[in-house]
Amino acid sequence: MNKDQVKGRMKEGKGKVKEVAGKVVGNKSLETKGKVEKTAGKAQATYGDIKEDIEDTIEDAEDDLNR
Repeated sequence: MNKDQVKGRMKEGKGKVKEVAGKVVGNKSLETKGKVEKTAGKAQATYGDIKEDIEDTIEDAEDDLNR
C-alpha cells in the first residue's frame, strides 16, 4: 500500500462524514464540500491503486528476467 492509497481513502472517508453531516443538519454547502472531498479522495486512491499495480508488474517482469 502506498501513501496515495492511504491518503485518498482517508480523504474519501472525511468527505463522506461531511456529506452525511451536511444532510443531517440541512447544510447544503457542507454536503457539497463533502461530496467534492469524497470524489477527490476516491480519485487519489484510484491513482494509488494504479501506481501499485504498475510497480507490481515491473517487479514481476524483473523477477522473470532474472530467472
